[in-house]
Amino acid sequence: MSDFTKVRFVLAVPNLARSTDYYTSVLGLGIEFTAPGWTFLARGSFRVMLGECTDAIPPAELGDHSWYGYVTVSDATALYAEYRAAGAEFTQPLADKPWGMREFGVRTVDGHRIMFGQELQA
Repeated sequence: MSDFTKVRFVLAVPNLARSTDYYTSVLGLGIEFTAPGWTFLARGSFRVMLGECTDAIPPAELGDHSWYGYVTVSDATALYAEYRAAGAEFTQPLADKPWGMREFGVRTVDGHRIMFGQELQA
């Protein structure tokens, strides 16, 4: 049986240059690969593949279905401070949750929503 080694989120975005700038300058991902219409980005094991799609349904029209990922991190407090300083738009403030996570949410420049969380020690 094969193990899963990485997860890559694939997102349709209307303006690839704008989205790439957001993921690098606000969320701190690095560019792994580019090709016409595509940018692959990564930070640690978090991977995103942005594909330019000018007729994509805007995430704001998807309501609660605009969530695309939950990323587990080693220090949610530090990441929250980093993203706040970079000008991220938060959908949820940093908070400890009853399910054992310290988490917060962001909305990307395209309207996609991502949760970032740290497992709390019992």
